Amino acid sequence: MLWQDISRDIAHRLQGNNALADQRPIIFVDSAAQRLYQIDVDDANERSYPISTAANGIGNSLDSNMTPHGVHRIRQKIGGGAPRGMVFKAREPTGRIARNLDNRDADEITSRILWLDGLEPGVNRDGSCDTYARYIYIHGTTDERRIGQPVSAGCIRMLNDDVIELFDDVMVNDLVVIR
Repeated sequence: MLWQDISRDIAHRLQGNNALADQRPIIFVDSAAQRLYQIDVDDANERSYPISTAANGIGNSLDSNMTPHGVHRIRQKIGGGAPRGMVFKAREPTGRIARNLDNRDADEITSRILWLDGLEPGVNRDGSCDTYARYIYIHGTTDERRIGQPVSAGCIRMLNDDVIELFDDVMVNDLVVIR
């Protein structure tokens, strides 16, 4: 998908208000391909990372354990400067560094957190579909071996090195489009 198509989709979904999409890179999550693309509109550059979205598929309902679709923004960045593999609980560093990155049972949140906020009222914002209230993140994981498969409980999992790279390159309010 071309960044121009994504930009037009954002403008349509946000009733023409795509000012942020024109100024900063866009993160595009392709759940079918299990890939996250960081698209820099200015220099037509694109980076791609393998990810894992929800085992239950795509959907916006509260308690669905699905990855929400639509246009979002990064509302908070958590974990800057933490060591690779730092385990987070309730968005706070625990002080424990995960060494086992093939831990399917624990599904721990590691390294960095990009907390998402939906921008489409009735779709992924407000009420029982609110992405932010559902605590949906882009984050590192202790289950790296299954990256590339839809196995999460709703969040977007990344390899720890990849989420650190992405974290360092994005800003609060950058747009995230999930399909």
